[in-house]
Amino acid sequence: MKILVIRFSSIGDIVLTTPIVRCLKKQIPNAKIHFLTKAGFVSLVENNPHVSKIYSIKDKVAEVSEALKKENYDFVIDLHHNLRSAQVKRVAGSKSFSFNKLNIEKWLLVNLKINKLPNVHIVDRYFETIKTLNVLNDNEGLDFFIPDKDLVDVASVFKLNANTYRALVVGGSYYTKQIPINKLQEICRLSDKPIIVLGSKEDAPIGLQLEKEFVDKVFSACGKFNINQSASIVKQADKVISSDTGLMHIAAAFKKDIFSIWGNTIPEFGMYPYLPGKNSKILEVKNLSCRPCSKLGYSKCPKGHFKCMNEINVKEIF
Repeated sequence: MKILVIRFSSIGDIVLTTPIVRCLKKQIPNAKIHFLTKAGFVSLVENNPHVSKIYSIKDKVAEVSEALKKENYDFVIDLHHNLRSAQVKRVAGSKSFSFNKLNIEKWLLVNLKINKLPNVHIVDRYFETIKTLNVLNDNEGLDFFIPDKDLVDVASVFKLNANTYRALVVGGSYYTKQIPINKLQEICRLSDKPIIVLGSKEDAPIGLQLEKEFVDKVFSACGKFNINQSASIVKQADKVISSDTGLMHIAAAFKKDIFSIWGNTIPEFGMYPYLPGKNSKILEVKNLSCRPCSKLGYSKCPKGHFKCMNEINVKEIF
């Protein structure tokens, strides 16, 4: 049986599909699992032993349409469910299963603060999408596979040993999901262990600021490593401190103890760390009338006060 799984983006969302891919492969005899994503995210999938072939697009489905037609898939599992994935399903012409994104329920919660969302993690909702295939969640959590070439020797690069440092993730796709600099500084002051700061090139100024302020205690890796190398640093950390971002889900794949700090988004959307270390904790400011202000995020706080982050008590981490 040949099955195409669709998830175009982003880092965390793709990592959250890995239980589906694994269980399809293991529970359907002789199944071949193909994966369709955006070109920029191929590295998240290409080392997964449960995936037989990867298709990727830069902008348009037309880039792979002819190839997908020739595959003659038995099933297409659409875990993205947007206009682009609808095009794929039309092109493939196969029986398809589409994930319910619960957009109406999210709108009600964001705009009217009426919570009609099920108390179910998105991974389990993914499995509801394919329930007619009789594929069950094995409850083994998320997968993330790091190729040997991307394994980081933390001892030689940072002069630190595994499990003697904490990973602090400062990045985020939106400002209102990012941990403010004053909170990052407080985390660094309170930590009794060294910290490696992780983020993209855009986060490099923050990493450098923390590194200069906390000499010989904080080390910036922002923009210096690719996603697999950053995952290697996360895997070797004692604990992980992160906002609601992709590396948080990668940390969950490694069963790390995660202290996740939530701003404008909320765990009730169903994308909190999935089966992480047993000592993990969610930090958030509850009962704010303006939260959640978006299911994604903004470039600045719509209210101007950013209470959802500024009132976080990071001392709870320690």
